[in-house]
Amino acid sequence: MNVANLLRPFTPMGVGWARAIVAVQVAAALALWSLSGCRTLPNPAQIGAAWLDLVRHQDLLAELWTSVKVSLLALALSTLAAVALACLSTAPLFMPLARLAAALRFLGFAGLTYVFMLVSGDAIVLRVAILAFGMTVFMATALLADLAALPRGRVDHCRTLGMQHWRITGELVLLGKADVILDLARQNAAIGWTLLTLVEGLTRSAGGIGALLLNQNRYFLLPGVFAIQATILAVGLAQDALLAWIKDLACPWGALDKESTST
Repeated sequence: MNVANLLRPFTPMGVGWARAIVAVQVAAALALWSLSGCRTLPNPAQIGAAWLDLVRHQDLLAELWTSVKVSLLALALSTLAAVALACLSTAPLFMPLARLAAALRFLGFAGLTYVFMLVSGDAIVLRVAILAFGMTVFMATALLADLAALPRGRVDHCRTLGMQHWRITGELVLLGKADVILDLARQNAAIGWTLLTLVEGLTRSAGGIGALLLNQNRYFLLPGVFAIQATILAVGLAQDALLAWIKDLACPWGALDKESTST
């Protein structure tokens, strides 16, 4: 591949070239960071030392596992709830309910915390409930927008095949939009990690990597803050890659569509 092509927009690039570019840029960024001499932000060596200290003395990995369990449970519940709302929205009676759920994305957690505290039994349930709510409303919004763009001809085609009512919903939403649902679940997982620190800050006694991050931030322990942020980033990217692999495995036609588009 001609190196000059790297500066040209929409130029096809092989996987090997993409990995090499990322590796060079990451190495360059770390080198500049280490040699910058900035006293405000910690350098990579300080962050690495802080990470080891957090693992040895503050149970970073155990707190991470606590957060992972909350995140996965909230992701599963929010995905099921959003898909159920999308399916129900295909019937006129339930469309206002689905639209209301999508509109709730404008509500902040501050005004809803007390409500969730009343209905939850313990700190973990409270975390899962708030996190699942925040993820559900955004996923429902995206699913409703995708269904609104569904061509009417597909519904008519299902009817010509003898399908009726909820069978059509199952074919067009559950099966026809399976790849979209899995893609939105990936996005929801990222949203969940973004909201996790806020949610775990409400009940720090239950632990979690978000609560640990807030404690480090409270005392301005910047190496520890960066170490925890790097850990969250690494776990989030690994989770995203896993969900992408599951999506390509369950919906191989999505990968074929990408290849046909790129060519």
